[in-house]
Amino acid sequence: MNFQILDIDHVVIRALNVDAMTRFYCDVLGCTLEKAQLDLGLIQLRAGRALIDLLQVGGPIDRPESGTPGRGCNMDHVCLRVEPFDADALKAWLTERGARLGEQATRYGADGYGPSLYLFDPEGNMIELKGPPTSSA
Repeated sequence: MNFQILDIDHVVIRALNVDAMTRFYCDVLGCTLEKAQLDLGLIQLRAGRALIDLLQVGGPIDRPESGTPGRGCNMDHVCLRVEPFDADALKAWLTERGARLGEQATRYGADGYGPSLYLFDPEGNMIELKGPPTSSA
C-alpha cells in the first residue's frame, strides 16, 4: 500500500486546565472552537486546516502514559504556519496577552527555511509560529 502524508491533521495536548488553554489558543493565537465533547473531556479547536485537541487530564479518555502535563513535557512543540509574519508585531501582540516568548530564528519547515518564533502556552508547551519560506535549500 502506498500513501502520502498531506498535512498535520491534529495535535493532542493533555491539559490540566482546559478552560485556560482554550482561552489562550483562541484569544492569543486565533483558533476557533470546532467541537466540544465535554463528556470525553475533549475540546477541539480549529487551527487553519488542522485541529488542536485539548484533552482534560484525568478525563474519561486521558492516557496518563502520554506525558507530563503542566511542565511542557507532553509534546516537544507544535508548529503553526502563519501569514503575515511580522516578528515585531507578533511579539507585541503576544506579550500584551501575557504569552511567554522564546527564541526567534530562521528555521526549516515543510515549505523550506523561513522566519520562526517560539512561545509557550499557559502549561509550558512550546509553540512555533512559522512564516512564509524565504528559501527552500
